Amino acid sequence: MTLNIFPDLAKLPTSEKILLLERLWDSIRADDSEIIVPNSHKKELDKRLETLNPDSLLSLDELKNRIENRK
Repeated sequence: MTLNIFPDLAKLPTSEKILLLERLWDSIRADDSEIIVPNSHKKELDKRLETLNPDSLLSLDELKNRIENRK
């Protein structure tokens, strides 16, 4: 699906598209009864949580610095 089928949306500035997208996600999250997460995904998340090393996590400032240094 492309924005071509919604010409009015395609004309919106990026900032308004982002706000619209946030509202769309909020509406999906409010009614997540239709969202089915496969057991394989749940198992993978559990596996990753088991191997997570909290010492390897970055603070928000560290992450921002890394991103800035890539430019």
